[in-house]
Amino acid sequence: MTTTAARKVRAGRRTVEVHRPEKVLLPPNGGAAGDGEATGITKGDLVDYYRSVASSMVPHLRGRPLMLERHPDGVPGPMFIQKDTPDHYPDWITRAEVAKEGGTVTHTVCDDSATLVYLADQACVTFHRWLSRAERPDRPDRLVFDLDPPKDGDPADVFGTVREAARRLGDVLDQVGLASALMTTGSRGLHVIVPLTGRDHVDDVRDFAKEVSALLAEAHPDRLTTAVRKKDRGDRLYLDVQRNAYAQTAVAPFSVRARPGGPVAVPLGWDQLDDPGTHAARWTVADALEQARADPWGGLLRSPRALGPARRKLRALRGA
Repeated sequence: MTTTAARKVRAGRRTVEVHRPEKVLLPPNGGAAGDGEATGITKGDLVDYYRSVASSMVPHLRGRPLMLERHPDGVPGPMFIQKDTPDHYPDWITRAEVAKEGGTVTHTVCDDSATLVYLADQACVTFHRWLSRAERPDRPDRLVFDLDPPKDGDPADVFGTVREAARRLGDVLDQVGLASALMTTGSRGLHVIVPLTGRDHVDDVRDFAKEVSALLAEAHPDRLTTAVRKKDRGDRLYLDVQRNAYAQTAVAPFSVRARPGGPVAVPLGWDQLDDPGTHAARWTVADALEQARADPWGGLLRSPRALGPARRKLRALRGA
């Protein structure tokens, strides 16, 4: 194959070089890259997608340490997770040094569209973000419930279980006075996201999430579980709150997943949950921009709540 020259891409105030834009990173749906006319998603396609959604995606990344999922040889080639920022990254890319056990890590931060394009050129397919900001790493302003369905069963039936769990979780959050938002994961389940003020310590946030999940699992023991070990879950949906621990991450809104066809994690309106066509991998690089323009979350994340009042209401519910 003839390698094309580097392509220059304008992103905000900067011009970023994209190397080997013709390189296939993700295979097409239903076949391996290179089968017939379906050549899959190239690095150039990935760059174009991320540049197109930058105005919607960057606000969810700005100021947050990132964990980057890179596929330099494409999928299904070797993948590696990058936390520390390489020395060769341009000076204009923001870094954030945060504490870890026994030292620190200097994470990359995506504050603008040029950084997003540069990281796509580095074959970063998926962006995982901290739930806190770099200046207050132990005070998350997002809480995430990951609704992880059982692996077996018909996909439509499995996602029906996810829908049911999301509605039940949303009802409990409403009862304790917390707004919540839905996001497809681009994989199999949904995330339910709660905007917080950033005043509560990460351990308190995780404990609160555990209490909510325990309430639901106790009320629906045949359908829901908080069992961390897969062998203990059976055919029940797992209410995963482990992403709320210090230094843990969750897939960022509008991130592409490293799967055939390029499914995307997108914000979802609660009204869209009832659409029979909605499922975890419904949107891809081909149409996620339409969902971004629809702005299903609206101003929801600009109305964060503290956990104190919600915690008192939750305990009253558990004691009822």
